[in-house]
Amino acid sequence: MVKSISFKSDMGTKAEGVEFDTVYEDLSNKSPLLLQYNPVHKKVPVLLHNGKPICESLVILEYVDETWKQFPLLPQDPHERAKARFWAKFGDDKVSQSIAYGILFKQGKEQEEEIPRAMEILQHLEEELKGKKFFGGEKIGFVDLALGWLAYYLGIFEEVIGLKLIDQEKFPLLLQWIQEFSTAPIIQENWPPRDKLIAKFAASREAALARGLKQGMVQVFVCHK
Repeated sequence: MVKSISFKSDMGTKAEGVEFDTVYEDLSNKSPLLLQYNPVHKKVPVLLHNGKPICESLVILEYVDETWKQFPLLPQDPHERAKARFWAKFGDDKVSQSIAYGILFKQGKEQEEEIPRAMEILQHLEEELKGKKFFGGEKIGFVDLALGWLAYYLGIFEEVIGLKLIDQEKFPLLLQWIQEFSTAPIIQENWPPRDKLIAKFAASREAALARGLKQGMVQVFVCHK
């Protein structure tokens, strides 16, 4: 029995043809199940396989790749495997941080200052796609799944903030990848409902901006006390 609690890990297990149950978690009211199986970080995703938990998206992807070998996600060549791990970590450390926390949850001057940095980060992905259909080559691989959220969520983020972040002129390869990845059957049939995600991220953005405004007021008060 496999129980998975997120996008990267879910797509990884589905790509391998593994049957599993999905347990959705309310992070505002964390369940005893989540706290039991991820007591360190207390967050999703968690993969529960044969009663043993595996935590963190990229760790789960590698575990899936090593456990079910029907459709290898990582390259066989050691250098190519290292590169794949690099770009997957780049997605977590740079892309998601810049797009989500630097742009989605900011406004005004702070957001304006972050956009050029985000574009520079995305340009690295554009360069990496030269001569390739997917980051994994001619088929979806480890890096594609690690960055796969970008193919769907970027458009949602753009709608929420009312800004277009990438266009055909600057990011033709990235946009082509988004189209190819998004319409792959194993991916397309498993996207979460768009309208619910828009509502979710709009509410998250509003809450984040409210917290930022409150913190700013406290800082101003302290400075002028």
